[in-house]
Amino acid sequence: MSQPTTSLPSAGFPRTAALAAGVVVLILVIVILFQSLPRPEPPPSGDPRVERGRRLFFEETFEGNGRTCGSCHPAENNFTLDPAFIATLPPTDPLFVAEFTPALKDNFEKPDLMRKFAVILENLDGFGDLGNQFVLRGIPHVLAQRISVQSPQGPRTGWSGDGSPGDGSLRSFAVGAVIQHFTKRLDRVPGVDFRLPTDDELDALEAFMLSLGRQEDPKLPLPLKGEVARRGQEIFLDDALGKCNRCHQNAGANANFGGANNNANFNTGVEDLPDQPARLSGAVVPRDDGLGTPGDGTFNTPPLVEAADTGPFFHNNSIETIEGAVAFYNGQAFNNSPAGRALAGSDPNGVGIRLDATQVVAVAAFLRVLNAIENIREADALLQAALGSRAGAILKQALAEIRDAARVLEGGGLHPQAVDDLRQAEREAEKALRKRPPGGPHLGEARAFLAKARSKLSDP
Repeated sequence: MSQPTTSLPSAGFPRTAALAAGVVVLILVIVILFQSLPRPEPPPSGDPRVERGRRLFFEETFEGNGRTCGSCHPAENNFTLDPAFIATLPPTDPLFVAEFTPALKDNFEKPDLMRKFAVILENLDGFGDLGNQFVLRGIPHVLAQRISVQSPQGPRTGWSGDGSPGDGSLRSFAVGAVIQHFTKRLDRVPGVDFRLPTDDELDALEAFMLSLGRQEDPKLPLPLKGEVARRGQEIFLDDALGKCNRCHQNAGANANFGGANNNANFNTGVEDLPDQPARLSGAVVPRDDGLGTPGDGTFNTPPLVEAADTGPFFHNNSIETIEGAVAFYNGQAFNNSPAGRALAGSDPNGVGIRLDATQVVAVAAFLRVLNAIENIREADALLQAALGSRAGAILKQALAEIRDAARVLEGGGLHPQAVDDLRQAEREAEKALRKRPPGGPHLGEARAFLAKARSKLSDP
């Protein structure tokens, strides 16, 4: 939703009579939602809940401050925010509601930091001390949720794995997001400052979120064609060298470490990084203690397939590039962290992660190519679906995926011939978008260029 890292301990509420009534309503809703969920199945093809969930996600304000789920998770920007995208928004966009709503001026967001670093304010430990109890986090994308959030302890949503009140499910996540981010006032009284989603709306939102992105992890290794990316994949999968696959099996969000094969939390030392961008601003940025209240310092594992085009990286947007994110694991902050020490302890030679600069670049190149392959898959699926009344909107999303694929490869100096094919696909898709109604033979041409680009990255 508008940021999937919301928790709502009842102790955090101010003790007013009106708010107490709201808390009762909220607790009842959460109790009804509570359930032990197996890994969710993908919605059936043509499930009407998906389309209803899409409309709710992008259009429903829940009678709050004007924000929707899409305010922080725009489809055209990979369902996340970064400073460059934020800079394109008009000053009246609901994302900036704290700048023009007096009741939300203080302690709802940190507008300057939001604009500079794409971080939003979260009250993970409740709303009892708004001026001091908060953290600032980036906005994780909501792609591939079906295969990314399950654990033996229940769903792991948000950056720290406790992004939903109650059972932690995607349904509860919607409730928490409305309370945290959609409110008209800081009192956060249900029925006054917002309305809570109905049960049917929660079903629809969950179905839509489960439909987003890929529905399975890739099966590595892939038959990659580029030498640098191919070597990066080898390092990624080498448990004695890169060790990446230990916590990101098949470049997904599920760990293969200590017998686990699901989403897991680790303390990787990101909070101990020096010179974090938001803190360099001189603003007060409280330490983020991760999972729980008080927190245990751990954060859950994000998928890496979509990583290269969804930066900045880590829960606090502390690293701008995918190369920098890979290099983080060479540094003292990681190797001195509990996760780094555990990784070294599992190594026969007691070594954590030690990669030379060329190896860091190789792993990043692999992640860039993997991301581009996923962009191409998604773009092709969207081009095939560009029919009917929503053809124009679907084509715009396909164009975003095509442009992302080209940008991700160009950013690493990779596969210039594939980039040229992607630019050709972009031109054909733009022609299809300009037609009235949108579509026509240019869709087939765009798909053909996508196939050519894909063939230059990897064998089938």
